[in-house]
Amino acid sequence: MGSKVKVVDIWRFEGRTHLEVPLFTAGVSAGFPSPADDFIDRSLDLNEYLIKHPAATFFVRVEGSSMIGSGIHPGDILIVDKALEPYDGSIVIAVVNGEFTVKRFKRERGRCWLIPENPAYAPIEIVGDMQLEVWGVVTYVIHKAA
Repeated sequence: MGSKVKVVDIWRFEGRTHLEVPLFTAGVSAGFPSPADDFIDRSLDLNEYLIKHPAATFFVRVEGSSMIGSGIHPGDILIVDKALEPYDGSIVIAVVNGEFTVKRFKRERGRCWLIPENPAYAPIEIVGDMQLEVWGVVTYVIHKAA
């Protein structure tokens, strides 16, 4: 298939914990530091912010480099919502002929493609007897800062 990005782990969302993290309401400067404690306005629960459909949300770890151009790197964790309908241009977890892949979904004039975000890889056009299931829509990428 030539997709070179594969799903290596899948976890179901479990909202058992409630952790509120301070939310700074002032912008964060990349220049001179400022005393941030004066700007803590409220708390942010990441589950509430990132998960819209808990029963249909999964976390997926990926390997490969075909989606580098969209900010998805090897080892990143994707938040995937199976309740969302894919739209033209959305990033999806797809199952093509029984294999998971991560690609940008493209539909045009009755034709369907899975598009990589790395010029080293070719788009996958779904043709003939190929089996495609869009498993879910990627809503967020968890990427560790360098």
